[in-house]
Amino acid sequence: MEIKTILGIDPGTNLLGFGVIRVVDRKPEYVDMGVLDLRKDKDPYDKLRSIYDCITEVCRSYHPDELAIESPFYGKNAQVILKLGRAQGAAMIAALECGLSVYEYAPREAKVAITGNGAASKEQVSMMLEKTLGVRLAAEHLDATDALAIALCHHYQMTSPLQRGGRSSGWEQFLKDNPDRIR
Repeated sequence: MEIKTILGIDPGTNLLGFGVIRVVDRKPEYVDMGVLDLRKDKDPYDKLRSIYDCITEVCRSYHPDELAIESPFYGKNAQVILKLGRAQGAAMIAALECGLSVYEYAPREAKVAITGNGAASKEQVSMMLEKTLGVRLAAEHLDATDALAIALCHHYQMTSPLQRGGRSSGWEQFLKDNPDRIR
């Protein structure tokens, strides 16, 4: 029985979402999710420390094998990208120190993987996650559902016949790796 735990993160300097899934024999299962609310912290370095501490604690609690994190997207304000990059970096360092492999996914990539639509709303992503994972997700945790989407996107990428570790390996490698799926 193959078991893998994936931590997904939707980084932010005001709200950071995290989601944890466990994959048992290629079937994803919901484990936990949450939001780190940093809006009361005014010092940007205190926020980075809180992100680091939170992700370290999540890693200690759930022992994930891999981190899937949303990459910053291009925006009109360069300061926003810099702040998101710092938040992402704090989370990545915490995960790396806990021994996790790190993978990045663009927001549109996760939306396509979950809903089939790169322009899907947070509510649409949440609804599809509920159906896929068989759980009820609270509307107030949309940053956490985005993190779950990143984790599930990573699972799909790693189990795709054409993707291995982010690189295309083709059908020949897929058949070699999955003899039980040949009929």
